[in-house]
Amino acid sequence: MDLLDIGEEDVMVPLLVRAARDADASVRAEAARCLEGMESESAIGGLLDLLVDDEPEVRKAAATSLAEIKEASHGSQLLDRLSTADGFAKASILRALRELRRTEAYGPALQALNDGDPGVRAAAVGVLGYLKNAQALPHIARLAKTDPDPEVRRITVGALAFAQHAPEVGAALVDALKDSSWQVRDEAATTLGKLGDRAAIHPLVEAMDDPYWQVRLKATRSLGKLKAAEAMEVLTQTLSHAVSNLRKEVAIALGEIGNLAAVPYLEEALNDPDPDVRKMCRLALSQLGALKS
Repeated sequence: MDLLDIGEEDVMVPLLVRAARDADASVRAEAARCLEGMESESAIGGLLDLLVDDEPEVRKAAATSLAEIKEASHGSQLLDRLSTADGFAKASILRALRELRRTEAYGPALQALNDGDPGVRAAAVGVLGYLKNAQALPHIARLAKTDPDPEVRRITVGALAFAQHAPEVGAALVDALKDSSWQVRDEAATTLGKLGDRAAIHPLVEAMDDPYWQVRLKATRSLGKLKAAEAMEVLTQTLSHAVSNLRKEVAIALGEIGNLAAVPYLEEALNDPDPDVRKMCRLALSQLGALKS
């Protein structure tokens, strides 16, 4: 740790790389943490070696430091090691490549979508999402529907937010609103709002019947972004829901939609026991030009 005070990378890195081979796991882990932000090839090589360390603490520290690489030119070193890596190491390298946005990572990431390790598949989706390559959309959409791991499906659904006007993406997201995992449904409701496709309004209205209020909240937020007047009935009904966070989100959405039919419901909700809900109702009424002095 004291080596960091030297401030000269060409002096520090060799010593830290040597420490990364120490017999004591706590020393190796500290060396991995200290190598964060070092851009020399030997520093990155040392971190890559630590990804297969016997100790989970060391592997985690190395992965965290690798993710902080900012120099895109080091992507070649990561890609070279990716071809022989597996499991935790492969997922960590993919996460580091995601931040670098190297177009050469497209092929390996696409191939990694079929990996048997869910952590690798999730990391591969991250790479493809950051690259925003439209050719990857059908593959990501397929994974959103078929991957057996719910966390991978959730991450995949979120990654589809970069798509614009892709039919297979809209269909995959609408299907995801009915996923067995509520976290996936939650992510789908959010992503549909980001895409701004009004074809999503009806499925989002249906999602307002979801048994999880968290999903309803995200559907409400997206309906507001879409200015979905078609959702007025279900939203005004939800303004009396037991969860105050959901009531607050409904008030915000009604203000964004801008339909004057919401005024009496918002005025009634000015008596809500939650001050944040009352505040959002006043703001919504102000947006509608109906706030009384």
